[in-house]
Amino acid sequence: MKLLFLGDVMGRSGRAGVITHLARLREEWALDFVVVNGENATNGAGLSPAHAKELLDAGADVLTLGDHAFDQKDMLSFINQEPRIIRPLNFAKGAPGAGARVFEATRGRKVLVTQVLGQVFMKRAFEDPFGLIEQALKTHPLGGVVHAALVDVHCEATSEKMAMGHWCDGKASLVVGTHTHVPTADAMILPGGTAFLSDAGMCGDYHSVIGMEKAEPMRRFVTGMVKGRFVPAGEEATLSGVFVETDDRTGKATRIVPVRQGGRLASSGPE
Repeated sequence: MKLLFLGDVMGRSGRAGVITHLARLREEWALDFVVVNGENATNGAGLSPAHAKELLDAGADVLTLGDHAFDQKDMLSFINQEPRIIRPLNFAKGAPGAGARVFEATRGRKVLVTQVLGQVFMKRAFEDPFGLIEQALKTHPLGGVVHAALVDVHCEATSEKMAMGHWCDGKASLVVGTHTHVPTADAMILPGGTAFLSDAGMCGDYHSVIGMEKAEPMRRFVTGMVKGRFVPAGEEATLSGVFVETDDRTGKATRIVPVRQGGRLASSGPE
């Protein structure tokens, strides 16, 4: 199976990038399944139902969220109406929606998509992600219940993301980090056959401070004072993420390639 995961969609620029490029990439790379993190798609803070529909219509099979999952209050009800949106497994007890779900890819193949929030440097103390992800993967074994399993690890710390990759090795097809908006250079297949990348980066304008217009973040760093709100940068987006090929029989990864399309970053993909 050929899987594509795209990192955090950042504001209007990120949405435009997905709409511009994703249909073409699905065709050119013969993609079987696409997951997009929509965490910051609506003005940099959460995901609205209207913008969720835009991303799904653009070619995403599933959208994942993150710590800003319900910043857009309409998502509290919409997530129960739209099963293609996954919130973090350990967000909060009683939170609406699901943190893990099995979807159908091309030729009827089954794909588990799940997401967890990290604990290190996060503003809230979330439930243990390691125990919860272990249970989700045990319930959906590769080569048995599902043909592939994708884990989105929404964390601040690269160390926690790497630990999760090793924890899931051999039990997931792909473990990929999100949240920090900066693509890392450690794409690899772990010894047990799990593809791993510490952070997919963002789908957004990289002429920015992690997707925000530069002036206000720089002012706060330099002076320590707040003058205005953070506003998503609006120039052309780079789509950042990762392409993975898997073996249908085992669910293990056979290839991993970082993806960069459009915008300022050097182009990369499974050419």
